Amino acid sequence: MLSVAGPRPGARGFSLPELLVALAVLGLLAAMAFRTGGEQLARQRLEAATRRLEQGLQRARAEAQAGGRPCGMSLIGAAWGPPTTGALTACRPGLEGLQEPIAAGELRLEHNLPAVLRFSANGLVLDGGTVVLSTRGTALRRCLVLALPLGITRLGRDRGQGCEQDPTL
Repeated sequence: MLSVAGPRPGARGFSLPELLVALAVLGLLAAMAFRTGGEQLARQRLEAATRRLEQGLQRARAEAQAGGRPCGMSLIGAAWGPPTTGALTACRPGLEGLQEPIAAGELRLEHNLPAVLRFSANGLVLDGGTVVLSTRGTALRRCLVLALPLGITRLGRDRGQGCEQDPTL
């Protein structure tokens, strides 16, 4: 006859209900970590794209100053490129894109920059505007303001009311 009074003396292990509860808790923890990790990865992609945007401006400014000649570039899609209109030479012939080469999410840009961003022979930016970057996976929106007359750039956070200063930068 079988006894259901309890485990045999010396028996080790978990009962089926204990094992199921443990697996459910582990599943919940894994889901929370995955969601948080995905948002963190999206934020890092966005931060990297923002840095590349600003680096492209600084490189073009340095190229114009070093060459002693005016030049221009255009923001085409998610990359800096040669001027799309006009007779200005490109500031940098091989400008790279803003997005990681192996990017899992798409980068979205909104801007009010002119078709060609112009730089004077001494490196001054002759045009201004604002660029807002966002990506899937995070609610964070980064912005870059290119202010005239000196072409000073400011990075911040866009909350729909303009580019606000962000203390985390």
